[in-house]
Amino acid sequence: MNAHTAAKAADLVAALLFIFSLAGLSQHRTARAGVAYGISGMALALIATVVGAAQDISAGAVTLIIVATVIGGTVGLWRARVVEMTQMPELIAVLHSLVGLAAVLIGWNSYLEVEAHGSAQTRIAPGMLGIHHAEVFIGIFIGAVTLTGSIIAYLKLSARIKSRPLMLPGKNALNLGALAAFVALTIWFTISPSLGLMIAVTVLALLLGWHLVASIGGGDMPVVVSMLNSYSGWAAAAAGFLLNNNLLIVTGALVGSSGAYLSYIMCKAMNRSFISVIAGGFGVEAVAGGDTEQGEHRETSAKETAELLESATSVIITPGYGMAVAQAQHPVAELTRALRERGVEVRFGVHPVAGRLPGHMNVLLAEAKVPYDVVLEMDEINDDFGDTTVVLVIGANDTVNPAATEDPSSPIAGMPVLRVWEAENVIVFKRSMASGYAGVQNPLFFRENSSMLFGDAKQSVEDILRALTSADSGSAAPRSGPRTAQPTPA
Repeated sequence: MNAHTAAKAADLVAALLFIFSLAGLSQHRTARAGVAYGISGMALALIATVVGAAQDISAGAVTLIIVATVIGGTVGLWRARVVEMTQMPELIAVLHSLVGLAAVLIGWNSYLEVEAHGSAQTRIAPGMLGIHHAEVFIGIFIGAVTLTGSIIAYLKLSARIKSRPLMLPGKNALNLGALAAFVALTIWFTISPSLGLMIAVTVLALLLGWHLVASIGGGDMPVVVSMLNSYSGWAAAAAGFLLNNNLLIVTGALVGSSGAYLSYIMCKAMNRSFISVIAGGFGVEAVAGGDTEQGEHRETSAKETAELLESATSVIITPGYGMAVAQAQHPVAELTRALRERGVEVRFGVHPVAGRLPGHMNVLLAEAKVPYDVVLEMDEINDDFGDTTVVLVIGANDTVNPAATEDPSSPIAGMPVLRVWEAENVIVFKRSMASGYAGVQNPLFFRENSSMLFGDAKQSVEDILRALTSADSGSAAPRSGPRTAQPTPA
């Protein structure tokens, strides 16, 4: 067996490991094994690529590849160690942009390498030049859209730019026009390739990627992250065709198809159109005055909440991105254990897009050792809120907003939400009365059965724990009466 044959065999094993990885990541209990499969497959793929290429390139080039791999691996390990879980969505967006950039560079290199030799080139058979040119053009287009789209997603997720959608006049016409121009340029380039057309498609795709994601509102960013994951997969597959690398084609197709399917599932959960996601057309501008108060809210304290929980028979906790920001998952897990020891039924209701990344809340709760069997998805728990004594809304906002089901004019109208307002009592943990990430005020805050517990979520949960363990916590005190809205500074 020579080096090329061994590399091909390693590629096949790596592809199988990637498939096992996806299967493992589909469930909490097997997620750790899924990550291990993925790491093993990527390590094997890197080794196989270097060994296979070593027969055709110089020793100096092999050394450069190894050096680049070591540098990239070191940076990756460093970022993985220092990144906070709350920063994971924007980190993933940045990684997607790098995949897009790689696809663009590979496309340009493939074009220049072939065109530099003119009719004397031997890399591509004469009869296949048209197909090669189409591959180059499509690969650059997908990569460039992924590059700028991911950068805008990163800027929105990290709050470096406003999360509200960009509303250019005729934005849908602009998107459709860009796609039509891409098709026309592809046909032109296939027939008569030129440097000018390469520049044109690169600029067009960069602008389209920017506009697609900039036109999407913050409330829909979880779907965008998933869709960009799909785009990066197709960009990798396109690069695989240009490099004649079967493993890259298979891996890119796996990532692209799984990301697209995940986006489809999330669109169903949010009552969004999958086609609209691809077209970047479902971002709806938040109504003016999204932070305007809609009535009087009631405030409560940690001690009053502890007394209410002590007398409860059933409690449902609905976490959101605010819990992740406050790093409150561990105190929440302690509160869960304390209540269950007192005979209180405690469960979690997790919205499909809680947080800013699919599965974000589930990972946080698993990290805090919350039992899997008490963490339920929205469809599994939504019918139980009416029989629940207390619901603790910890850092969630848009995913528990009744306007989604009651106000047809709301920007989030039609989005399935957790019906927490059906419970006997609702305690909302927030820093202030500010609207959620979608920029929409939440009528839940002003309902008769809702009370606001202002402050840092982690500190508030710890205060409740201390009150629960206090020997003289006493009987449940009456809630404080209505107060004029006085938002606490965020």
